[in-house]
Amino acid sequence: MNGKPIYEHRTMTHGILYSFRRCPYAMRARLAIAVSNSRVELREIKLSAKPEAMLAASPKGTVPVLVLPDGQVIEQSMDIMRNILTRNDPEGWLERDDPDLIALNDGPFKHDLDRYKYPERHGSDALFHRTAAVAFLEELEGRLKTTAYLGGARRGLTDAAIYPFVRQFAAVDQHWFDMCPLPSMKAWLHEALSSPLFATIMVRVAPWAREEVPVFFP
Repeated sequence: MNGKPIYEHRTMTHGILYSFRRCPYAMRARLAIAVSNSRVELREIKLSAKPEAMLAASPKGTVPVLVLPDGQVIEQSMDIMRNILTRNDPEGWLERDDPDLIALNDGPFKHDLDRYKYPERHGSDALFHRTAAVAFLEELEGRLKTTAYLGGARRGLTDAAIYPFVRQFAAVDQHWFDMCPLPSMKAWLHEALSSPLFATIMVRVAPWAREEVPVFFP
């Protein structure tokens, strides 16, 4: 994994992934694709100009969207992760899948994260929602005091499903986050964000245009 996109003509892929580099849902889909040694045609989108091909495949209009070679469309990030890893899971990520913890991340934590990051959009009290979100981070801290990763001694699906959202939370006010007394959780996040795997999935590519040579990932 060298973090460089490959521009070439190739037909043997696991499908087409519509993605947006900074979206945490798309990040975790790309993490599963990369760690599974799968390969997709990567179509980076502009949120302000979503391509008709993506909307035809998935009218919901959000990323990620995976269109499989047989035409099947997978529209939810966790479904993409589990589908890809079911095909090939060299690190055994599916053995470390905690649906309940992921549901807390995708539900209450994401709710508070959005209202902390975008208070004007939601008409919310940012500090109230920041405090509420910290309760979830404290849950992670408690787990990570006793194990290196959320699912045990090795990284797994739960880690990959959650840390893109914690990254987004931290970036809202990095100085404040750095002062939080959550040493185990912050060490876990730092390791994830410093990994070659994360560097691979954060490669920059131009927004997709139908007439251009396809970009394959990873």
